[in-house]
Amino acid sequence: MEEAFEIILETTQESMEGAIEHLEREFLNIRAGKANPVMLSSVQVEYYGAQTPLNQVANVNSPDARTLTVQPFDKSLLGEIEKAILVANLGFNPMNNGESIIINIPPLTEERRKELARLAKSEAEDAKVSIRNARKDANNEIKKNEGSEDLKKNYEVDIQNLTDGFIKQIDTLFAQKEQEILTV
Repeated sequence: MEEAFEIILETTQESMEGAIEHLEREFLNIRAGKANPVMLSSVQVEYYGAQTPLNQVANVNSPDARTLTVQPFDKSLLGEIEKAILVANLGFNPMNNGESIIINIPPLTEERRKELARLAKSEAEDAKVSIRNARKDANNEIKKNEGSEDLKKNYEVDIQNLTDGFIKQIDTLFAQKEQEILTV
Protein backbone atom coordinates (compact mmCIF):
# COMPACT_ATOMS: atom_id res chain seq x y z
CA MET A 1 0.00 0.00 0.00
CA GLU A 2 2.63 2.47 1.11
CA GLU A 3 4.73 1.54 -1.94
CA ALA A 4 2.03 2.84 -4.30
CA PHE A 5 1.97 6.16 -2.43
CA GLU A 6 5.78 6.41 -2.63
CA ILE A 7 5.60 5.91 -6.41
CA ILE A 8 2.94 8.64 -6.67
CA LEU A 9 5.16 10.99 -4.62
CA GLU A 10 8.21 10.22 -6.76
CA THR A 11 6.32 10.68 -10.04
CA THR A 12 4.89 13.98 -8.81
CA GLN A 13 8.34 15.24 -7.85
CA GLU A 14 9.69 14.33 -11.31
CA SER A 15 6.80 16.14 -12.95
CA MET A 16 7.40 19.26 -10.83
CA GLU A 17 11.14 19.17 -11.59
CA GLY A 18 10.23 19.01 -15.28
CA ALA A 19 8.15 22.19 -14.89
CA ILE A 20 11.14 23.96 -13.30
CA GLU A 21 13.48 22.82 -16.10
CA HIS A 22 10.99 24.05 -18.70
CA LEU A 23 10.75 27.42 -16.94
CA GLU A 24 14.54 27.75 -16.87
CA ARG A 25 14.71 27.03 -20.63
CA GLU A 26 11.97 29.60 -21.31
CA PHE A 27 13.82 32.18 -19.19
CA LEU A 28 16.96 31.63 -21.29
CA ASN A 29 14.97 32.69 -24.35
CA ILE A 30 13.94 35.99 -22.73
CA ARG A 31 16.86 38.28 -23.35
CA ALA A 32 17.86 40.69 -20.65
CA GLY A 33 19.90 43.11 -22.73
CA LYS A 34 23.11 41.10 -22.59
CA ALA A 35 24.27 39.18 -25.64
CA ASN A 36 23.85 35.45 -25.17
CA PRO A 37 24.40 32.72 -27.81
CA VAL A 38 21.08 31.16 -26.72
CA MET A 39 19.36 34.15 -28.39
CA LEU A 40 20.01 32.48 -31.73
CA SER A 41 18.89 28.98 -30.67
CA SER A 42 15.68 29.24 -32.71
CA VAL A 43 17.52 30.07 -35.97
CA GLN A 44 17.30 27.33 -38.62
CA VAL A 45 19.73 27.39 -41.57
CA GLU A 46 19.15 25.80 -44.98
CA TYR A 47 22.00 23.26 -45.18
CA TYR A 48 22.11 20.72 -48.01
CA GLY A 49 18.35 21.01 -48.47
CA ALA A 50 17.46 20.52 -44.80
CA GLN A 51 16.62 22.99 -42.04
CA THR A 52 19.45 22.68 -39.52
CA PRO A 53 19.89 24.46 -36.16
CA LEU A 54 22.44 27.27 -36.39
CA ASN A 55 24.63 25.81 -33.63
CA GLN A 56 25.18 22.68 -35.79
CA VAL A 57 26.68 24.64 -38.70
CA ALA A 58 28.50 27.42 -36.84
CA ASN A 59 30.10 28.50 -33.58
CA VAL A 60 28.06 31.19 -31.85
CA ASN A 61 29.98 33.28 -29.32
CA SER A 62 29.48 36.39 -27.25
CA PRO A 63 32.78 38.31 -27.10
CA ASP A 64 31.16 41.11 -25.05
CA ALA A 65 27.80 42.10 -23.54
CA ARG A 66 26.57 43.77 -26.75
CA THR A 67 27.89 41.51 -29.52
CA LEU A 68 27.31 38.03 -30.92
CA THR A 69 29.62 36.46 -33.48
CA VAL A 70 28.67 33.57 -35.72
CA GLN A 71 31.63 31.68 -37.19
CA PRO A 72 30.40 29.11 -39.75
CA PHE A 73 32.26 25.80 -40.11
CA ASP A 74 31.84 26.23 -43.88
CA LYS A 75 32.40 29.80 -45.17
CA SER A 76 30.02 29.18 -48.10
CA LEU A 77 27.17 29.21 -45.56
CA LEU A 78 27.67 32.88 -44.57
CA GLY A 79 24.88 34.13 -46.85
CA GLU A 80 22.45 31.40 -45.75
CA ILE A 81 23.16 32.08 -42.08
CA GLU A 82 22.68 35.82 -42.55
CA LYS A 83 19.37 35.20 -44.33
CA ALA A 84 18.24 32.72 -41.64
CA ILE A 85 18.91 35.27 -38.86
CA LEU A 86 16.84 37.87 -40.70
CA VAL A 87 14.02 35.37 -41.40
CA ALA A 88 13.94 34.37 -37.70
CA ASN A 89 12.68 37.91 -37.06
CA LEU A 90 14.58 38.38 -33.80
CA GLY A 91 15.07 42.09 -34.37
CA PHE A 92 18.78 41.70 -35.11
CA ASN A 93 20.70 43.20 -38.01
CA PRO A 94 23.49 40.75 -38.94
CA MET A 95 26.65 42.12 -40.59
CA ASN A 96 28.65 39.80 -42.85
CA ASN A 97 32.38 40.63 -42.96
CA GLY A 98 33.31 37.73 -45.27
CA GLU A 99 34.74 35.67 -42.40
CA SER A 100 31.94 35.65 -39.86
CA ILE A 101 28.66 37.32 -38.99
CA ILE A 102 28.62 40.00 -36.32
CA ILE A 103 25.41 40.97 -34.57
CA ASN A 104 25.25 44.07 -32.40
CA ILE A 105 22.57 43.70 -29.75
CA PRO A 106 20.63 46.94 -29.33
CA PRO A 107 20.05 48.11 -25.74
CA LEU A 108 16.54 47.50 -24.45
CA THR A 109 14.10 50.37 -24.04
CA GLU A 110 12.29 50.82 -20.73
CA GLU A 111 9.03 49.77 -22.38
CA ARG A 112 10.61 46.61 -23.84
CA ARG A 113 12.11 45.74 -20.44
CA LYS A 114 8.66 45.95 -18.83
CA GLU A 115 7.20 43.83 -21.62
CA LEU A 116 9.91 41.18 -21.09
CA ALA A 117 9.28 41.24 -17.32
CA ARG A 118 5.57 40.61 -18.00
CA LEU A 119 6.50 37.75 -20.30
CA ALA A 120 8.74 36.26 -17.59
CA LYS A 121 5.92 36.60 -15.04
CA SER A 122 3.56 34.83 -17.43
CA GLU A 123 6.04 31.97 -17.87
CA ALA A 124 6.43 31.72 -14.08
CA GLU A 125 2.63 31.58 -13.66
CA ASP A 126 2.42 28.82 -16.28
CA ALA A 127 5.02 26.84 -14.34
CA LYS A 128 3.04 27.31 -11.12
CA VAL A 129 -0.11 26.05 -12.85
CA SER A 130 1.84 23.01 -14.02
CA ILE A 131 3.05 22.37 -10.45
CA ARG A 132 -0.48 22.70 -9.05
CA ASN A 133 -1.84 20.34 -11.71
CA ALA A 134 0.78 17.78 -10.70
CA ARG A 135 -0.35 18.20 -7.08
CA LYS A 136 -4.01 17.75 -8.05
CA ASP A 137 -3.25 14.61 -10.08
CA ALA A 138 -1.22 13.15 -7.20
CA ASN A 139 -3.95 13.86 -4.65
CA ASN A 140 -6.54 12.23 -6.91
CA GLU A 141 -4.31 9.15 -7.26
CA ILE A 142 -3.87 8.97 -3.49
CA LYS A 143 -7.64 9.15 -2.95
CA LYS A 144 -8.19 6.35 -5.50
CA ASN A 145 -5.76 3.98 -3.76
CA GLU A 146 -6.71 1.87 -0.80
CA GLY A 147 -5.15 2.58 2.54
CA SER A 148 -5.84 4.13 5.91
CA GLU A 149 -7.14 7.70 5.96
CA ASP A 150 -4.18 8.70 8.14
CA LEU A 151 -1.70 7.35 5.60
CA LYS A 152 -3.50 9.17 2.77
CA LYS A 153 -3.49 12.43 4.75
CA ASN A 154 0.23 12.07 5.46
CA TYR A 155 0.99 11.67 1.76
CA GLU A 156 -1.26 14.59 0.86
CA VAL A 157 0.74 16.71 3.34
CA ASP A 158 3.98 15.47 1.73
CA ILE A 159 2.65 16.43 -1.72
CA GLN A 160 1.64 19.88 -0.43
CA ASN A 161 5.11 20.42 1.08
CA LEU A 162 6.65 19.41 -2.25
CA THR A 163 4.35 21.84 -4.05
CA ASP A 164 5.19 24.69 -1.66
CA GLY A 165 8.92 24.09 -2.19
CA PHE A 166 8.64 24.17 -5.97
CA ILE A 167 6.40 27.25 -5.96
CA LYS A 168 8.99 29.02 -3.79
CA GLN A 169 11.70 27.96 -6.26
CA ILE A 170 9.67 29.46 -9.14
CA ASP A 171 9.24 32.72 -7.22
CA THR A 172 13.01 32.87 -6.65
CA LEU A 173 13.78 32.16 -10.33
CA PHE A 174 11.29 34.82 -11.42
CA ALA A 175 12.68 37.42 -8.99
CA GLN A 176 16.19 36.80 -10.35
CA LYS A 177 15.04 37.02 -13.97
CA GLU A 178 12.99 40.16 -13.32
CA GLN A 179 16.00 41.79 -11.64
CA GLU A 180 18.18 40.81 -14.60
CA ILE A 181 15.66 42.23 -17.11
CA LEU A 182 14.99 45.51 -15.32
CA THR A 183 18.64 46.27 -14.48
CA VAL A 184 19.95 48.78 -17.02
